[in-house]
Amino acid sequence: MVSIKDIAKKAGVSISTVSYALNGSPKVTEKTSKKILAIAKELNYVPNAAARTLKNRASKIIGAFMPDYGGPFFGDLLRGMRKTLNQQGYDLIACTGKESHRFLPEGIIDGAVILDWNFPDEEILRYADLGSKMVVMDRKLHHPNIEHVLLDNQTGTELAINYLIEKKHQNLILLTGPDGNFDSQQRLQAAVSILQKHPSIHYTIYSGNFDQSFGKKIVKDIIKDSPIPTAIFSFNDTMAIGLYQGFRNSSFKIGQDIHIIGFDNTEVSQYLQPPLTTINYSKEEWGSVAADNLVQLLNGKETSPQTIPVCLLERESVKKAGTGL
Repeated sequence: MVSIKDIAKKAGVSISTVSYALNGSPKVTEKTSKKILAIAKELNYVPNAAARTLKNRASKIIGAFMPDYGGPFFGDLLRGMRKTLNQQGYDLIACTGKESHRFLPEGIIDGAVILDWNFPDEEILRYADLGSKMVVMDRKLHHPNIEHVLLDNQTGTELAINYLIEKKHQNLILLTGPDGNFDSQQRLQAAVSILQKHPSIHYTIYSGNFDQSFGKKIVKDIIKDSPIPTAIFSFNDTMAIGLYQGFRNSSFKIGQDIHIIGFDNTEVSQYLQPPLTTINYSKEEWGSVAADNLVQLLNGKETSPQTIPVCLLERESVKKAGTGL
């Protein structure tokens, strides 16, 4: 089936220009409009009737765009969104992958909550220019149709690093998330800023990907390259769980030789042995606040950027250096 993307490519114009031309908008010159309509006819373009119908009225459906929606982390976020949206008469669908991005310009959904670093900024801004309302949870974008609801990564990182410093650790590892990930970048910048004020502390940065398998795999490099004892700030709990798996097959004990602090307080972190020290926040609240801000945008109400608070949960995976206490 021919799409407006195909027409735009052949005409050498943007998707929004094609959309304006097909809908008779005066925003497109007569010459450009005639060219686009001729190409549409040549390609036997048939408008998506369902999408056109939805575009003319509210679908009462919101899309949550995420790289994945399995596991407790995304499950809690979606639960918070769903509860808030249902209370205000909206349904929620979870979206992943590039093909689902078209739900916005085609009007299949009324708006979107985005926590997906694979969703490019320029594409989000293009949809905003077309009138789509969105709330982003993993970046800052400035547009009247976009609001952001972010974690307090600065405070979370300060709590984690200062806690390790208070415990007298002199050798730290920073285990980051994927390149370009907003939360990971913020945590790394905050951590390095603090550690640069403590020149006696040695630190190493390992570029991770937020996956459990990476945490497990990197243990061999940590044992080979780092002095023991070592304190590790894993930028999420999932990689920390992988660290536990990797060190289980070594002679080093977590909470004695290796000290680990995570970020997210996923449900399983409290059941690890020893339980994982981590940065805690309410994932349901994060999802709920994002959803509520989107509804406000859709209703033409004024919104403002929101920050979700965090706190430190002290558990047994971090002890004072050299004492086990």
